[in-house]
Amino acid sequence: MKSGAEGNEAEHKAAVLIEALPWLERFHGQTVVLKYGGNAMTNDGLRRSFAEDVVFLRYAGLRPVVVHGGGPQISAQLDRLGMQSTFRAGLRVTTPETMDVVRMVLTGQVNREIVGLINEHGPFAVGISGEDANLLTARRVQAEVGGELVDIGEVGEVEAVNPGAVSALLADGRIPVISSVARGTGSGVLNVNADTAAAAIAVALGAAKLVLLTDVAGLYPRWSGADAASAVQARPISQLTAAELVALMPGLSDGMIPKMAACLTAVRGGVPRAHVLDGRLPHAILLEIFTDSGIGTMVVPDTAPAAEGADHVSH
Repeated sequence: MKSGAEGNEAEHKAAVLIEALPWLERFHGQTVVLKYGGNAMTNDGLRRSFAEDVVFLRYAGLRPVVVHGGGPQISAQLDRLGMQSTFRAGLRVTTPETMDVVRMVLTGQVNREIVGLINEHGPFAVGISGEDANLLTARRVQAEVGGELVDIGEVGEVEAVNPGAVSALLADGRIPVISSVARGTGSGVLNVNADTAAAAIAVALGAAKLVLLTDVAGLYPRWSGADAASAVQARPISQLTAAELVALMPGLSDGMIPKMAACLTAVRGGVPRAHVLDGRLPHAILLEIFTDSGIGTMVVPDTAPAAEGADHVSH
């Protein structure tokens, strides 16, 4: 017989599994798009827990799709090459020479590392670029600085998604891992924000969820650069509608704007739920999807029925 402590631990493990049952049933066969970045991408322990989470989703009957950036890795490689990293309105100024580095790091280095970590658990992950099979097509954009538009080079905004290659991989039981570069509408390759790329792909695939991993616990009330100290003391917003998010957007920090804008794009494009989670928390994805309480901030459409407006009790 087991001791009391061992018995209690076993009961707790069983309770956790039972708690996951309705969520396993609800999301079985559904596509979930995961945007991977921040500290979760640079800390070795978090990198491995992320890979484990993705494989767990696959074995649990979900269809995960990973979209990634790699800002820290790009900056590190530019430093090694003696090339300056310059940002305007939170976007990297990308010269043709910088774009070569971006492409090499995202598709040749970071993508391969993620694929390798996932495939330690089985032959699941297939790495592709947003430019492969014209998955992502983007147009060049400018940054607004001080009310004026500024040229930032080879930087794009997603205009079209051709998800055929991703759908084929999912149908074959694979886990697509997508680097956030895109084919330009005219020619060439453009650097695109991974958050917005993930949202566009989630809409095109008809995903059940978009999950963005970041370096904060969620969206905080009155979160801005000037109010960061008080925001740390506050609790993140658990759930809000698209309209409520629109009202908050002017007060957000530069770092949160693309993430929350991606959530807005997703839910307005038909994705039922979009989440911002703390990627510094091990197994954050599993905690969000398979527990009653959930974590982070969830954005839902304005038309979500009251009885179905939350995936979790705390939301």
